Amino acid sequence: MSERPGCSAFDLLIASRFVTPGMPAPRIEVADPRDPAVGALLDALTSELALGGYAPTETFGYSVEQLVDNAVHLVGATVGDRLVGIGGVEIQTEDVSELKRFYVAPGHRGAGVADAIIDALIHYARGRNVARLRLETGEKQHAAVAFYQRHGFDVVPRFSPYVDSATSVCLERALDAP
Repeated sequence: MSERPGCSAFDLLIASRFVTPGMPAPRIEVADPRDPAVGALLDALTSELALGGYAPTETFGYSVEQLVDNAVHLVGATVGDRLVGIGGVEIQTEDVSELKRFYVAPGHRGAGVADAIIDALIHYARGRNVARLRLETGEKQHAAVAFYQRHGFDVVPRFSPYVDSATSVCLERALDAP
């Protein structure tokens, strides 16, 4: 993983309040989408969605090239020396950002990794004065929907480009000032 210009130390390392007792806290750092370890997690996410019954036309995940081209702020969660989770936020307008490619390896779910990632992404968006953070997930992703709702997201009508996707569930939350 590499540093991204313009990020403070707080952007790069956030202590999570949600880490499971007895588990090491994940280290959250800016991640390069071109890193092979990031690519492996992106591939795992894509495979998990395909195995979950989603057709390719029902998944909207950005490729590595799209993550780079759209300047998605991507962070990775490392436990020990292993990258175990990723998540990104794309600043889309002055007021709106969207979560992209959020994934935690199965063996690290429920241990605070996802909480640490979302904390870092919310902090990043707030620091850029974004008013609303939104996302799209699939209708079969019940654990994901529950996770986002625990973090203050509410289900909203599907927004572009997901308007015509019958399997999409869109969520959004307002962000307080930093």
